[in-house]
Amino acid sequence: MPASVDNATVRTSESPRLRPLARIRDIWSFREILVNLIRKELKVKYTKSVLGAAWSMLNPLFYLAVFSFVMKVLGRGIPDFPVYLLSGVIAWNFFSGSLTLATRSIIDNTSLVKKVYFPKEILPLAAVGTSLVDFLLQYGVLVLYMIVTGYHFLGWNTLLFVPATVALMVVTVAISLWVAAVNVTYRDVQHLLNLLLLAWFWLTPIVYPGAMLQTYLSAHEGMGIKLFYLYFLNPMGGIVIGFQRALYAVVAPLDATGTPVPVLPDLSLSTLWMILGLVVLFGLVLLFFCWRVFFNRSGDFAEEL
Repeated sequence: MPASVDNATVRTSESPRLRPLARIRDIWSFREILVNLIRKELKVKYTKSVLGAAWSMLNPLFYLAVFSFVMKVLGRGIPDFPVYLLSGVIAWNFFSGSLTLATRSIIDNTSLVKKVYFPKEILPLAAVGTSLVDFLLQYGVLVLYMIVTGYHFLGWNTLLFVPATVALMVVTVAISLWVAAVNVTYRDVQHLLNLLLLAWFWLTPIVYPGAMLQTYLSAHEGMGIKLFYLYFLNPMGGIVIGFQRALYAVVAPLDATGTPVPVLPDLSLSTLWMILGLVVLFGLVLLFFCWRVFFNRSGDFAEEL
């Protein structure tokens, strides 16, 4: 009698197991498609636009105008608020923008998925790459602003920009792969993501001082550990604080009267390096699991679309 095939899994266009190194080589061999997709996304994004890429600068400036007004109404001023806000909000915009684009990256390229073989990871990676262009432009403008206004930020703290960027990229790519894959089957993901990002934004010290968060959470404990340290289970918390320390630099700047104003969490540079290192390690583990979910589903994308 023939062997039973009831439990056999048929994959239409992918190998049965994820082999990361071989897969990376496969993705690299199709890098031209990745570059073309990023170029296409940017063209579509700014087609028939008078301002073009300048719109990517207006987004954080809009945040700045709104939250500056809110801070004035509340009567809580943060010295050099533009630098503080933009150093964190640009990183957040990259994260949220990448996830939003990646969620629909497979669905919006149905014809490509059905007609051409290529590693499907390229589609969410193209979404991340598109947001990366805005990320670089916006931070370039911020650094130029700080240089022109004479804001002093260069020092050992500036080196934190490197691990903060690595951590941001790894975590973003990991979650982008997951939401892109799951949204093919469950279209509710794209709607749920918007709600989660809104809550996540306010759980991250972007528009309010991280020092305030430290003061409040340090007064409470969970499992015998101060909640402020448990807070860093939120990877974007450590990443944003890393960017803020790299660029805003000063933990407690002086206000107009010469009084120190606690703004950033009072953490040493070595502690921040350790936190960001742990976020990178967490991100790599998360990347492995999210990548495996994506890969296991990718062979059936054409049939599900």
